[in-house]
Amino acid sequence: MESVLNSFIHIHTMTQLQPLCGIIPPLVTPLTDNETLDIESLEHLIEHLISGGVHGLFILGTTGEEQSLSYHVREEMIRQAARINHGRLPLLVCVTDTSIVESIHLARVAADCGADGVVSAPPYYFATGQPELAQFYEELVPQLPLPVFLYNMPSHVKVSFAPDTVSRIARNPRVIGFKDSSANAVYFQSVLYKMRERPDFAMLVGPEEITGECVLLGAHGGINGGANMFPELYVGMYEAARNGDLTRVLHLQRYIMQISSTIYTIGQHGSSYLKGLKCALAIMGVIKDDFVASPFYKFNEPEREKVRRALSALPITDGRLQI
Repeated sequence: MESVLNSFIHIHTMTQLQPLCGIIPPLVTPLTDNETLDIESLEHLIEHLISGGVHGLFILGTTGEEQSLSYHVREEMIRQAARINHGRLPLLVCVTDTSIVESIHLARVAADCGADGVVSAPPYYFATGQPELAQFYEELVPQLPLPVFLYNMPSHVKVSFAPDTVSRIARNPRVIGFKDSSANAVYFQSVLYKMRERPDFAMLVGPEEITGECVLLGAHGGINGGANMFPELYVGMYEAARNGDLTRVLHLQRYIMQISSTIYTIGQHGSSYLKGLKCALAIMGVIKDDFVASPFYKFNEPEREKVRRALSALPITDGRLQI
């Protein structure tokens, strides 16, 4: 319990001064099969990200395939990521589930392992109304042992947090941030404006294509999948935006758009982003295998060749993007 309290005090004290800022990559979950975490690849991935200058780590989000993973694998991912990170960076753990009991259980595992915060998207399957959504979090948050980031992912959970709902839930000071993956910049600005009275409240962007612009307008950072591949690119983009260097932001954004329009769009289905990202990481040698948890499957050779060509078009030397 002491480690849980220390984790809470660490991040809570930090957010009293400033919100969590920077690039916090949503890690892929390296797998060898549906029930086996590839620990060696996870170690290599985390060292790759830390050496690339990222500001935090986020596990078991959409990019981490949480909803396709067994609870056994989710718990193993939490334990191993916390062990490898060893307190070097803030560690956030997604605990989204259809069951409030399972969300609380995963949060307790995260706390016991020394994580710094949890991230929660609305429970999916049943679409909640805004009063129901607020009531759910008013029940959930007091039972969680760590600070909470709300996660807006309407394409996957059928509901979006209304700005007033975010403000209501965040009356609890243990709700310390918001990750928006709606790709709706107007909506994001509405939430940012609504939360202007909470200077400790982190506003983070999911879609990397608009992260630089959002940081220029007041966002605190990005939870960007592409940072798994090229952390230095996304860190550079964030730093340029924070410094108001529009020319540099636009320069780096060209590479991000190139990645988004090639690696993420190979294939014909909504899973193309995840398959392309994992395939690129395997080709780059960051992870050993690009196994994707069921119901999805990794790319076949024709698609893999397209990923190779997309990577070869980028200025990569020794596994790093030369920017």
